[in-house]
Amino acid sequence: MTPSKRQRCRMIVSATALSAVLAASAALPAAVAAPADGGSPSPAAAVQAAPKVATGTLDNGATWRAEVPQDWNRKLVLFAHGFRPGPANPAWDNSFAPTANELIRRGYAVASSSYAGTGWALETAAQDQLDTMAAFEKQFGEADRVIAVGRSMGGLVTSMMAEIPGAGIDGAVSTCGLVGGGVALNNYQLDAAHAAAELVLPGLDVQLTGFTTPDESDQTIALLTGALEQALQTDEGKARIALVAALLNTPTELDGVDVDNPKTLAAAQAQLVLDTLPTVISRRHTIVNAAGGDSGWTAGVDYAKLLRSSDQRQQVEHMYSLAGLDLSADVATITANADITPDEEGLDWMLRTSTPSGELQVPLLATHTLVDLLAPVEYQEEYAETVRQSGGNSLFRQAFIDREGHCTFTVAENIAAIEAMDERLETGRWANVAKTSELQRKAASLNLDGAAFVDFRPDEFINDRDWTGR
Repeated sequence: MTPSKRQRCRMIVSATALSAVLAASAALPAAVAAPADGGSPSPAAAVQAAPKVATGTLDNGATWRAEVPQDWNRKLVLFAHGFRPGPANPAWDNSFAPTANELIRRGYAVASSSYAGTGWALETAAQDQLDTMAAFEKQFGEADRVIAVGRSMGGLVTSMMAEIPGAGIDGAVSTCGLVGGGVALNNYQLDAAHAAAELVLPGLDVQLTGFTTPDESDQTIALLTGALEQALQTDEGKARIALVAALLNTPTELDGVDVDNPKTLAAAQAQLVLDTLPTVISRRHTIVNAAGGDSGWTAGVDYAKLLRSSDQRQQVEHMYSLAGLDLSADVATITANADITPDEEGLDWMLRTSTPSGELQVPLLATHTLVDLLAPVEYQEEYAETVRQSGGNSLFRQAFIDREGHCTFTVAENIAAIEAMDERLETGRWANVAKTSELQRKAASLNLDGAAFVDFRPDEFINDRDWTGR
């Protein structure tokens, strides 16, 4: 039963209540390519009246945009975009536009904001989203239902919005988000960079944290990239890169790669390491500058324990055996030289603004592709644990898509997830709406661009830890 006008508690959230996490590429794909049957809009869509468009500017300079169909169903999708390097910072996100267009065709209004700044923008992003909702409702009237949707960095924003009491949203769909949080983000990337520096650049003092300019990170990228490429020429180097790959949560289930062939898998993973490490290191300065310091640390980390927890341990052991190397000795070296401590102010800022508590106030559905280099699917295991420990299991569901790439969802998959949340809010219970089979059935029935929902359980996220002041 659709409720009448909701009586929401309008709570003003502190401008420092949340922050975003860098997990998205600068330009995300608009959608997965349509299937052979075309996936074109129905004839009704072609003659549908153009939606009403509203734009505005918030007090802090963030811009917003909303599109409202003529036959609005009184439901609002509040979309949170991912990381943007700048300088462009539009309110409307092109990567979400195909999904937004289909939502509008189906009667939903869609609104989004630019956030007040680019890069690691989430010091204001959550408030910008809530202020956009308020501006929308001032112009169009109160929505009967608000579903917050976010992707990548916006997926984290949306998950954290779902933890704010009285925020005014009714449910949330977090897609491809780094929902493990910003501290874990910095640390898992640092673990891999630290291992690479120790193993392929031994004895060299390589800067791994505290970047404040692109020039600083570029120097580190050049050193690591050159050394890793050279390491690929030997069996010893390939084995060591396999260890780096495990610490980076590099995917193993890759299209066209035989997971039972360790050499083939190691070669594929090595290329992914070479692709991923430069990208994440190049963006670290934006996080450092936003936080006022680098929150990452290696001091006190037992890398032998991390490897024992990894589902990639046997792959690493096999590659070391083939190379005739002593894995225990290399891991001991990485652990002995792990002396990076966090900037306390930067760590406090990240914990306060960029780390979910799991204390959900509204239902949340999280979706993720199985192979994602910028937001490892293992992050979903970490987030599920956080929610479980906070007692929020009844409000939480996850769904997985069998596809490679960051945020490479089809429009049909996005619509199925959003409408599953809509049904959850309508009925007050999950029932079967978020089950894999039902999501797949719903997405396929849309006759859009296909779907690949699949049952899946992520491996453990091995890089989670608490700073004890060591």
